[in-house]
Amino acid sequence: MKEKISSKKSAVKASAQNFILNSIIAVLCLIIAFMILSLVTKFQRIKESESAGAKKKRAADIVQLEVLNGCGVMGVAEKFTEYLRKKNFDVVQVGNYRSFDIDSTMVIDRTGNTANAEKVAGYLGINNSNIIQHINNDYFLDVTLVIGKDYGQLISRLPN
Repeated sequence: MKEKISSKKSAVKASAQNFILNSIIAVLCLIIAFMILSLVTKFQRIKESESAGAKKKRAADIVQLEVLNGCGVMGVAEKFTEYLRKKNFDVVQVGNYRSFDIDSTMVIDRTGNTANAEKVAGYLGINNSNIIQHINNDYFLDVTLVIGKDYGQLISRLPN
């Protein structure tokens, strides 16, 4: 009888150990499944962001920009505006920059799509090193063109 009780105790003990081990295996399987799901989701997000980035690299058909006079010479912003409008750019604002001591003309990307800024710079013969990025969600335009004291060189290179 003593042997039956001891055998029952060992069977109950073995059954409890099996239950615990099976529970641990189930929890580990759930963790692995969660990790695989997270990995797949992350790869999908990366792929989506890369495709969105590829779309953003393309310049818009119509680039909206403002032209600002940063050299202080009267009429320069209007001259560039006239040229850009002939080239189908949407100049939405013309004015003065906050100062008139800008040496080199610069193109400022406002949306994070540098292709738009590069398009403007290309039409004006401005080096890409003069393109800067200053994203501002309060602006409803793609690019700001600040005309510097090098405007004479740019005007002489503009095709009609």
